[in-house]
Amino acid sequence: MEIKRKNRQSKILVSYILLFVVFIIAFTAKRLTGPASVKPGSLAVQPQEKEPPPFQWDSAAIFYSKHARCRMECRHITEEEVKEILHHPFVNYKKSQLDDKGECKKRFALEGYTSMEHQHIRIIAAPCGNDKLTVITCIDLEQNWPCNCDTSKAPYAW
Repeated sequence: MEIKRKNRQSKILVSYILLFVVFIIAFTAKRLTGPASVKPGSLAVQPQEKEPPPFQWDSAAIFYSKHARCRMECRHITEEEVKEILHHPFVNYKKSQLDDKGECKKRFALEGYTSMEHQHIRIIAAPCGNDKLTVITCIDLEQNWPCNCDTSKAPYAW
């Protein structure tokens, strides 16, 4: 009788331990599959703290600042790659500057992975109206490229 009771208690204990292990595995798997571990080419628009801006990133007429052109050249980022990121951008609100209420003054940090070279890039862009977009700069988030762009005249610091 005593042996059966201890055997039953052991089975219950093992069940609780297994349940705890499954919980830890599920919690770890959820953390590992979050936004920080998104594979190149599969970055989709993520839910944000704020609503995404009502702007059609991928259909806007794109203009590039001289600074953006220089940074794109030294960081090996093409116009096609910029358009690719604009097609499905992840808006990083922590790196965006949205406080300015003036026309064409808000700066959005749009991030994603390029499909060709799998670069993780950030595009700083300012929408103007409903159909124009100025690319201010482009940043490779994983590699620090040497650039000789004259940024002393730029009114922004990215």
